[in-house]
Amino acid sequence: MPKLLQINVTSNWGSTGKIAEQIGVLAQQQGWDCYMAYGRYANPSQLKTIKIGSKLDVYRHYVENRFLDREGLSSQNATRVFLKQLDDIKPDVVHLHNIHDHFLNYQVLFEYLNQTNIKIVWTFHDCWAFTGHCYHFILENCMKWQTECGDCVIRNKFVDRSRENYLLKKQLFSTNKNLTIVSCSNWMGDLVKHSFFKDKRIKVIHNGIDINTFIPISGAKTNDGKFRIIAVSNVWLPYKGLNDIFKLRDILSDEFEIIMVGLAKKQIKILPIGIRGIIRTQDIHELIQLYNMADVLINPTYADTFPTVNLEALACGTPVITYKTGGSPEAVDHKTGIVVEQGNVTALANAIMEMKQHPLSSNDCRKRAEDYFNKDKCFEEYVKLYNELINN
Repeated sequence: MPKLLQINVTSNWGSTGKIAEQIGVLAQQQGWDCYMAYGRYANPSQLKTIKIGSKLDVYRHYVENRFLDREGLSSQNATRVFLKQLDDIKPDVVHLHNIHDHFLNYQVLFEYLNQTNIKIVWTFHDCWAFTGHCYHFILENCMKWQTECGDCVIRNKFVDRSRENYLLKKQLFSTNKNLTIVSCSNWMGDLVKHSFFKDKRIKVIHNGIDINTFIPISGAKTNDGKFRIIAVSNVWLPYKGLNDIFKLRDILSDEFEIIMVGLAKKQIKILPIGIRGIIRTQDIHELIQLYNMADVLINPTYADTFPTVNLEALACGTPVITYKTGGSPEAVDHKTGIVVEQGNVTALANAIMEMKQHPLSSNDCRKRAEDYFNKDKCFEEYVKLYNELINN
């Protein structure tokens, strides 16, 4: 029985954790022995799970990155302990997801992997792997990752190791002979082709969601004359469009209701009048109800690779309006959503009013999710890739 070990900062928690879980379950159903190694935050899993490090390791790692710009270069002991477990498991394929965010030492990991014949698949959920520091360089409109970084605009108040980080990543990652890169959007795939990974094998596999869980619910919408706008995020920060939604509230009339899902309790307390806030939830059924009661999902994000909230809304029959950001527009077509220029709140408001006047078909939204974003179809491509790698 071939063995698959995935690594991600979370296990079956948040978008990347759930994606890794679903990939592992599908591989398990097809005869793979599957493990999930993670740093923190976990929901119950159907896979064999391995916790990397402790809370103290995470705190130390965070401090080292904060003040010394060494994300991914702390947690040495925790990583070495994990590698001993890896030695015992002897995986045929190691599938990396987000290996940053204060839990793993990538230098220790890759110095180990580069001495083995283990096949490696690495899904890029953001840009960290080929930059000297940042997850999404587009937030600063910075293209220095194409010229070895340095003079980092993010690190200008602290120690700036962006060039050293970039060169270390390039040396460690590009020398691995068994590495396949998977991008979860065409947008990300194009970026990777301009990075130091350009000579590696690069595939695009879109994220998928469970279309048997995210489903349309008849009668979920209320007939009170309100046009309901939902916005969903795991965390609400300015780059997710927080301030733009506040501006949007000032533009739209009272016949439009805005519901923000994923807020912290302290954020709810200071919401502008006219915005309904809902705290972060891991209750999928509550989220499905919210998608179904909404007339449209808005995603005014400034940095995203291929957000699953768009797919979840479509599967529930709810159309999407998104900024032209990263891979987010790839989720919709003219029958299922509207794409507006990033940061143009007036255009966002006009698109919402247009959708109220001319609603898009719930059936078309659902069909697009079924045709393109069914997790079993999408993630089957990973299992095919695993089998190809171990059989060649």
